[in-house]
Amino acid sequence: MMGLLRRLDGFTLLLLTVIVAATVWPAGGGLAEGLSQLSTLAVAVLFFVHGAALSRKQVLAGAMHWRLHLFISSLTFLVFPLAVLPVSLLAPQWIPPELALGFLYLGVLPSAVSSSIAFTAMARGNVPAAVCSAAASNVFGMMLTPFLLMLMVSASGDGAFDVTGALKSIVLQLLLPFALGQLLRPKLVGLLSRWPGFVGRYDQGVIMLIVYVAFSESVNEGLWQQLPVASLLLAVGLCLLLLALVIGLSMLLARRLGLSLADEIAAVFCGSKKSLASGLPMAKVLFVANPGFGMIVLPIMCYNQIQILCGAFLAGYYRRKVEAQAA
Repeated sequence: MMGLLRRLDGFTLLLLTVIVAATVWPAGGGLAEGLSQLSTLAVAVLFFVHGAALSRKQVLAGAMHWRLHLFISSLTFLVFPLAVLPVSLLAPQWIPPELALGFLYLGVLPSAVSSSIAFTAMARGNVPAAVCSAAASNVFGMMLTPFLLMLMVSASGDGAFDVTGALKSIVLQLLLPFALGQLLRPKLVGLLSRWPGFVGRYDQGVIMLIVYVAFSESVNEGLWQQLPVASLLLAVGLCLLLLALVIGLSMLLARRLGLSLADEIAAVFCGSKKSLASGLPMAKVLFVANPGFGMIVLPIMCYNQIQILCGAFLAGYYRRKVEAQAA
């Protein structure tokens, strides 16, 4: 557990370092344009690699547990979006509109794969079900997220979202590379197995590049002048409130449905987590022309760090509960 936390803390420090670097030395001119094109290519390669790395047998292993998967999907794509929708009422009096849009986007993101599975395993939960649900959430999330975001933006009264262009970009930059990776998986699986940590390191590298490019663009557009400290603190508070609300609802509903403790653990971690690895690349596609991109992705990055820290404590609580039940 401590090794995992040290690795996650290191990633958090790297992320903060990149934000500071983009604030102090933002890329501009030709360098900014070149890095933007590089990040677009890196995102396409990212989903190609995930398509090649995702085992069909691994996904199908827990597919028969349809009741649990339906419950987790409802938490991810129904309960969470409804919980986050009232945040749009805070704009523009309390928070900037771009920050409110970022919370709406956070609400419709798929579940985080690696941390959901890691924390489920640490808590002694149903790991095969967590693998299946988290993977399916990300595959279907590439299609569901743009549609749900369109509905959320329409419900909030903000029409500044190009649905047609976003769907076209999703197909060309995300779905097509992912499908190609799945098609070529038999030829690439041996290569990927020889470098087991490559996908995770590449994920982090792409995220760092996207964050630097995004914050450079936003800093050049006056991000920190437009985002008061009070709004930043409110964003952190809202992320904490959302996480506590979704975890509480997950526990309550899991017990009302009569799920086993192992299934409850998988549901709580998969249903409450949001994917930074999928969220930032998709945001790069969906909000490519938005000058407030840095504010839009700020809730994702805040929520990611909070869910990691809280997840570690929650995993310890569940592990002790499982061990006590077994004893």
